[in-house]
Amino acid sequence: MTAVRRVLPPAPSDKPPIILVHGAANSAIVWTYWQAELAKQGYASYAIDLRGHGESEQLDLSQTSMNDYADDVRSLTAELDTKPVIMGWSMGGLVAMMAAAGNGNAAACIGLAPSTPTLELDTSVNIRGGDFGPEEYGITSDDPEDQRAMPDLDLEERKQALASLGRESRRARDERKAGIVIESLACPLLIVTGEGDRQWPTAHYDGLWLNADMREISGASHWGLVLSRHALATMAPVVTDWVAKSA
Repeated sequence: MTAVRRVLPPAPSDKPPIILVHGAANSAIVWTYWQAELAKQGYASYAIDLRGHGESEQLDLSQTSMNDYADDVRSLTAELDTKPVIMGWSMGGLVAMMAAAGNGNAAACIGLAPSTPTLELDTSVNIRGGDFGPEEYGITSDDPEDQRAMPDLDLEERKQALASLGRESRRARDERKAGIVIESLACPLLIVTGEGDRQWPTAHYDGLWLNADMREISGASHWGLVLSRHALATMAPVVTDWVAKSA
């Protein structure tokens, strides 16, 4: 069973709910600051812990697939009374696109520096089982002051990032390397990138065939897009203004 962190606005609202999907080897608590801000803006948000992550039931991730993750989001979407916006960060951005493409029940889709889909599967990639930890993304210390991948996060934000970490499916990672085929989306798509993101820089999306609106956040690193409160002050109105016009 998947766990969901639900945060509601202080008063009833007719704005669409927003599903939030975390990245690889972390969990829903990366959305803590986003959820607080979205509630202030009148949005209910649902941050999902994908299967085997965070507060969800722990299981063997060795054969967990990207489609399994997308199914988790599709199931949550089906539980809501209103078409949601599906928003994801990094790997979660690609999961969000898969879910939005797969059920037609998304009002809109947003990717914060999302892993990108493809038009053609690379069958030469070996899809392995097993799992791995955040060390494969360069996080080898639990000291919040020793996190070179998080240059724009303050100490509290880095602690939040470290608390979110966990194991990840190697199969799902290899599937992303082989390519997740998404030919089109039936809903509007927004991609938000960080000027300081070295993992998924803005230029990486130049060849994207999906019809997407693009926004770049000045100075934001990859982690900064999801956990920097300084960047959030700029990003939140960008995202909510777009949702108001597009969803």
